[in-house]
Amino acid sequence: MDLLRNDLGRVCVPGSIEVPQLVGLESYPQVHHLTSVVTGQLRPECSWVDLLRACWPGGSISGAPKLRACQRLAELEPVARGPYCGSLLRRDWDGSVDSSILIRSLLLQGRQLRCHGGCGIVADSDPQAEAEELGWKLHPLLEALA
Repeated sequence: MDLLRNDLGRVCVPGSIEVPQLVGLESYPQVHHLTSVVTGQLRPECSWVDLLRACWPGGSISGAPKLRACQRLAELEPVARGPYCGSLLRRDWDGSVDSSILIRSLLLQGRQLRCHGGCGIVADSDPQAEAEELGWKLHPLLEALA
């Protein structure tokens, strides 16, 4: 949440950034997510593209400090992420924009189908628990294919 507030600070009116919801719980059949809501008023000279550039990649899939975390991910991950952890955008006629980060996703390339997912790894993560969590997160995608 602090990383997102910092990202928004680059394109929002000073003093307009607020956190109306700090650590809410969203429950789904397979997994629970902790979510927060961070808002800000976009500066008049900034566009939705500026906003996207300031916030991408999302901190939930990169880490902090963002630049160094992205460098380490590039060093450690054996293949490029491609669309995985990229953004999917929809812009309405009224100018509003919805975006999402492609975390749990399926990608069809030719005759090969790739299933993507991830977990938040921190210093005290338990690798076995993270692998189990990834299984819970990917289960609905894999079940849909069965």
